[in-house]
Amino acid sequence: MRKCKVFVGNSHPELGKLVCERLGIEPAPCVLKKFANGETSVQIGASVRDEDVYVIQSGSPHVNDHIMELLILVSACKGGSAKKVTAVIPQFPYSKQCKMKKHRGAITARMLANLLIMAGADHVVSMDLHASQMQGFFSKPVDNLYGGPSLAKWIRENVENYHDAVVVSKNPGGTKRVTALADALKINFAMIHTDRRRSKDLYALNRDLKQLRQRKQSLLRKNRPIVKQGDGPDEEENIILTNGIQTARIRNGHVIGDEEEAATLETDEEAIEEDGQDSTSGTVSDSYALGGTYDANDSDEDEEIEVQSQEKLITLVGNVQNRPAIILDDMIDRPGSFISAAEHMMQNCGAKQVYVVATHGIFTGDCFEQLENSDVIHKIIVTNTYPISSERIEKSKKLVVIDVSSIFAESIRRDHYGESISVLFDSLSAL
Repeated sequence: MRKCKVFVGNSHPELGKLVCERLGIEPAPCVLKKFANGETSVQIGASVRDEDVYVIQSGSPHVNDHIMELLILVSACKGGSAKKVTAVIPQFPYSKQCKMKKHRGAITARMLANLLIMAGADHVVSMDLHASQMQGFFSKPVDNLYGGPSLAKWIRENVENYHDAVVVSKNPGGTKRVTALADALKINFAMIHTDRRRSKDLYALNRDLKQLRQRKQSLLRKNRPIVKQGDGPDEEENIILTNGIQTARIRNGHVIGDEEEAATLETDEEAIEEDGQDSTSGTVSDSYALGGTYDANDSDEDEEIEVQSQEKLITLVGNVQNRPAIILDDMIDRPGSFISAAEHMMQNCGAKQVYVVATHGIFTGDCFEQLENSDVIHKIIVTNTYPISSERIEKSKKLVVIDVSSIFAESIRRDHYGESISVLFDSLSAL
């Protein structure tokens, strides 16, 4: 590739080297260091005049330092008379802060987009943005690559009887991503909803332990898939009719068993009586209907630490009985929602196995250790867009890391030669 240089930042050097190897070039020389006072210094060791420059810098545990490093490197290339500067950001930092969750919050992802454009970036390449609408934050072209094809290929090759599997969204916000993957694999999908405001299962009130178990068995019998043949000989329509809901209660981040649930029925009855006598309870619930802060706080999958101690009601819409369940999301950041969803499907809904699949494996804090030690999770599948230590990969028995460097290398090659990038993802364009 003539008239092209690729610079690799310090956030994820392994991915940058893999991309350069697939392109058949060496990373362009540059010196990235810090002064004693913590300031970042960038020095480019080659001429970039009238060349296409690609800067590979992903999210990392030291996200703020590496963002500053990316901005300085882009500015240095622009100041060196580069023809075009493209920021390749496999995992876009601050992507969860793409909307105002509180009335006096900040849309940090938009601010980062403005910083990149002001630094001199002419083009941005990322993978599986938290929300596809984030592309509107930029005044320059953005290519949002998809990790769905790589994940789908792994599912086809490694999940036994994947035709019977069910792709599950752990929150309503991820249903579009889940349905796109389910359509590509031609399998069924389901959705989990966690209600923080309604911690009492109204269907389980005034029933003893035996009645609770009978109800769960009847729900499992009712939720059987019904296959209806299409009009043509090669057409087939899979229609799932759900005649009931499968609910459970979450306490301290884990699903409560039948014994604990039956033991707390009396407490629930007393609480409901108190709620009925309380005249102010209707005013509190109406604040959500009138706008309030429900959409800003409760609809997102973020889990605040102080909220985990509260009881929540988890509901599965769909059928996973005697089937592998694949929980799909764009990133694995915190473990609570994944573990509670897996426990609910294994303990109450009859799932055979649970796979946790995501594009970005961020694993904040002890997230990875909790997922690894969970008995209800069979495998954890992520891509290498975010740096994961080799020791963690070698020690883990569940973690699978998929290499997506070929996707970035091909997108860089196509962009340099003016070819179309969208043809790579026509089959999964909705992901």
